[in-house]
Amino acid sequence: MQILHVVGARPNFIKAAPVAAALTAQGVTQTIVHTGQHYDAQMSGVFFKELKLPEPDINLEVGSGSHAVQTALIMQRFEPHVLERKPDLVVVYGDVNSTVAAALVCAKLLIPVAHVEAGLRSGDRSMPEEINRLLTDQLADLLFTPSPDGNENLLREGIPPGKIKLVGNVMIDTLVRLLPQAEARWPQLETKFPQGRFALVTLHRPSNVDDPRQLSHLLAELGRIGKEISVLFPVHPRTRQAIADGGLEVPETIRLLEPLGYLDFLALERHAAVVITDSGGIQEETTYLGVPCLTLRTTTERPITISLGTNVLIGTEPGRLQAELAIILAGKGKKGQCPPLWDGHASERIAAEILHLT
Repeated sequence: MQILHVVGARPNFIKAAPVAAALTAQGVTQTIVHTGQHYDAQMSGVFFKELKLPEPDINLEVGSGSHAVQTALIMQRFEPHVLERKPDLVVVYGDVNSTVAAALVCAKLLIPVAHVEAGLRSGDRSMPEEINRLLTDQLADLLFTPSPDGNENLLREGIPPGKIKLVGNVMIDTLVRLLPQAEARWPQLETKFPQGRFALVTLHRPSNVDDPRQLSHLLAELGRIGKEISVLFPVHPRTRQAIADGGLEVPETIRLLEPLGYLDFLALERHAAVVITDSGGIQEETTYLGVPCLTLRTTTERPITISLGTNVLIGTEPGRLQAELAIILAGKGKKGQCPPLWDGHASERIAAEILHLT
């Protein structure tokens, strides 16, 4: 059996690593295609190394561009490799442009596609990722869901039940495996940052960073928070560029950091008093870790992190961030619990389902 994995961005690497390892343990022949959607060392190379994900066999090197340009380039450069390799199954991950582009190529070539992290929905079609999720799930032949709401969404959209497999969250597989290594880094990391409680921040979504007024508002809010608790902000390249292009002032109470590798970020995440984010995966990681999470969005495709986990969806209204932070600092934040099947073995269940295809 020949399996071809398609990855393109940091969240894909985190999800693909345990699946590739589980299939390797079963003696499955595999090819890894990196589309190059995230292409620099900080956003890509260090993740392959830390996650022990084999170096990609193929790198399409598409780089940055508009959604249309990036998706089209991936399709154009991916198709010849699929025709040459003739895989039995192509596995795509998450909701980035690489995911939908590869699924569309395979669907037209009648090559089966498995989608890892299927069925997630925010209900907000202004998010490019929501469009990618909807289309990929309609094209895929095997849909691996991380939580029961994913199954419900797919059934409501007319996906045949036999295609849907509830397997749990593969991101948690990676977290469980590497948390001891991350914890081992904490004593050294702790010496680099202010002692005591801190807030860990990530921002990268277009709705938060592409509009200079919105980004300026969020920076001001974080600056006010920085007067109460240390604020550590590893800055995504997209966000750093937006700050520079907008000529925005970053309050002195915010400590900007370069993008971090997986292990360093996980260590900070584990020890943060609160995580403030617009990322999807971080909502899941904080739920598993039991760390309070404040999500700067009006919708989430991961509602289980709210109903069971530690996540609070706060939108971007003035004052809401400070009010929710006060609750957390008073020790009254959500405690949450770990969702079913977020146990570190989702990748093994995926491998078993894939092997049933033979």
